[in-house]
Amino acid sequence: MRESIIASADAVSRFCRLQMNIKKEIPIRSSEMGVLIYVEKSDVPVTPLMISNFFGISKPSVTDMVNALLKNNYLSKTLSQTDKRSYSLSVTQKGHELVESTYSEYFRTMELLEEKMGYHEFELFIQLIGKANRVLSEERE
Repeated sequence: MRESIIASADAVSRFCRLQMNIKKEIPIRSSEMGVLIYVEKSDVPVTPLMISNFFGISKPSVTDMVNALLKNNYLSKTLSQTDKRSYSLSVTQKGHELVESTYSEYFRTMELLEEKMGYHEFELFIQLIGKANRVLSEERE
């Protein structure tokens, strides 16, 4: 295997570990916080299927996260009037307060990268990450 591929895999792995090992002072898992922020910032009512599609995760994973957030009163659900099996999610006052109090902490790493890399390099980095995500998503399908 080419040394550049091995070095690239090591670099990506290290970046992921550094990002994942950052101590975030939040009472829920990072994945749940991502869902909470997504629901909070959405302009339309959010369904579990929308969460699954947006994050590229399985429906059972979404169900687990949503159930934890419902149990802890960060989200509430509203049954569909047309299809009683489906529902939309909204953020409770408790959930809103958590998002407001931790939003900047949650995104601190990205702000640090933008500050230290500079706007243009950071934008290029994000574009390339997006392209890589699309390539890998297409490969999974």
